[in-house]
Amino acid sequence: MVNMRVIKAKTAIMTVVIIAFLIIGIIKIVIYYKDKVQEVSLTSCIEETILSARGNKIKEASSMDRDNTERILSSELEMSKYIVEGKTEVAEKTQEQSNTEEKEEIKHAETGLKTEIVDNSNINNKYTNEYNGVKIKNESKYKLTKEMLTPNIDLKNKKDVIIYHTHTCESYTQSKGFEYKPSGNFRTTDLNYSVARVGSELKKQLTSYGFNVVHDKTYHDYPAYTGSYDRSLVSVKNDLTANPDTDIVIDLHRDAVGSSNKYAPTVKIGDEYAAQIMFVIGTDGGGLKHKNWEKNLKYAVKIVEKGNELYPGLFKPIMLRNSRYNQHVASAATIMEIGATGNTMDQCLNSMKYLARVMDEALK
Repeated sequence: MVNMRVIKAKTAIMTVVIIAFLIIGIIKIVIYYKDKVQEVSLTSCIEETILSARGNKIKEASSMDRDNTERILSSELEMSKYIVEGKTEVAEKTQEQSNTEEKEEIKHAETGLKTEIVDNSNINNKYTNEYNGVKIKNESKYKLTKEMLTPNIDLKNKKDVIIYHTHTCESYTQSKGFEYKPSGNFRTTDLNYSVARVGSELKKQLTSYGFNVVHDKTYHDYPAYTGSYDRSLVSVKNDLTANPDTDIVIDLHRDAVGSSNKYAPTVKIGDEYAAQIMFVIGTDGGGLKHKNWEKNLKYAVKIVEKGNELYPGLFKPIMLRNSRYNQHVASAATIMEIGATGNTMDQCLNSMKYLARVMDEALK
């Protein structure tokens, strides 16, 4: 006769064992996906967005480019697979590039070279004001005076520089040796081929002149483009907290006019082709507090003035606009647009050699 108590006991033991295995499996899955979420920085993205929103007044928030939280979350989750898979590959390439750069002999830009603008577009570089050869296109609400343009700015700290990128994924026309996998129209998440690579070149050049440079390569426009300036403000404030005496802050961009390879503002310096550079200076014309905007403008005029002396045509007219562009954070904070969609990476890297020489000469 079958003992029912024994059968029931065995069944109970098997049930407990199965439940135990299920619990262990669930714990492992939770730990695994917790690590994956941390890798794609979903939490930090949410925190930065909330901090940024809390840090602005209601008036400020209404005029700024605000994130749609639900859109950011869905976009980040959608792209997380690519980030996790591509993270190692990009990191290896970046490390390989860094090792190569350390071994490279840094060549400084020569002076006294013949320069000429290569005009291969129909875009007219109009301007409204001029100071000692420096041209300014004023799109702000302010009427500029000679005093506002006189570059009589005396920075307390001329050697520390912060470089960051509000639009980190901006890229250029592909060329031999600079082919990449696009993640959008003239955009790539590969930091070796985006505007971040140009920032690395500028850091390398400036460091060789004795500058102390912090280069922040944080993604601010990926996976969500909307709200880039809110996120980059969080980053640059953190950078300034770590380097509190820094006056020179550069938000390095690529000009997006035309969004095609037909617009490539270029200057020939000696035997090299270099992408032209344009300062974009913000004001408080849009309603946001910005007590530093006139200092920022004077600083830009100072750099372009020296640039026109050494390499005429390297700089395009300065753009002055009502938007603030996070430039309230320092007394020499600017946007610098290096080339446009039609320029190639090698042309932009060449520009950094000449820009660094200009900055060194102007700030001596």
